[in-house]
Amino acid sequence: MSRLEHSFSALAFEQNFSLKELATDLPGGRLEPHFLERALPGNAAALYFPFGAVVFVDAGPEIREEEIHRLLAARPGLTRQTVRENFAVREEAGGATRIVEGCLIVDELSGGRSALIAQTVAQSAAMEYYEQIVERLFERARQIVDRLESRGSVPLGTRSLNKFIGQAIGTRNEVLSVLHLLDKPDLTWEDAAMDRIYSDLRLEFDLEDRYSALESKLRAIQETLELVLDVARERRLFLLEAAVVLLILFEVVWGIWRR
Repeated sequence: MSRLEHSFSALAFEQNFSLKELATDLPGGRLEPHFLERALPGNAAALYFPFGAVVFVDAGPEIREEEIHRLLAARPGLTRQTVRENFAVREEAGGATRIVEGCLIVDELSGGRSALIAQTVAQSAAMEYYEQIVERLFERARQIVDRLESRGSVPLGTRSLNKFIGQAIGTRNEVLSVLHLLDKPDLTWEDAAMDRIYSDLRLEFDLEDRYSALESKLRAIQETLELVLDVARERRLFLLEAAVVLLILFEVVWGIWRR
């Protein structure tokens, strides 16, 4: 039985990609509806996805570094903070589609199957990036709640809380825009083996559960901040009402004193 090993290495950036602009800046690629594919030396390839991820297929370290250098030259504003995800695929002629010890085994790795695998690996890398962001947001929200619990009050200023809520909502929208691609691709309807590959990869990377956890945390953060914001607004309203009462009382006392 013949065997052939393939490597998929994903790199997720903070910024999103415009595939049309990227195709112009990095000429020679093949633009598809959901990704841009560029052929690299040694039968390797780089697949760019709009949610800011690039997946290298069968590309060695030097080839990857050269392509990343081209990307950074074309997009100098890209952050150097990235998330990496690696995955192995093995072709076994006549073998059943399955995952063994973190390695996907297929009977044949066609171009469509390779793109599907690359997309899933890219989503997992993007998911990890957002998991880190959400964890930091969750920690900030916890600190605000701890202050409310220990001091019984929150800062009078609501601008920072409003900005924090906006950041949480923006992150949630970004997660939704990235992971809407979790919808089953059309290619899976045409290839039964590809459908099994897609299902196995979703389970291997635990995408659905990780997405549900992300959404739950973001919703909890938003609800917590909205509650804290209501407390801050009520405190400001109480102080305003107290100031009005004191002003009226001052005017009454001043009127009596003038008599």
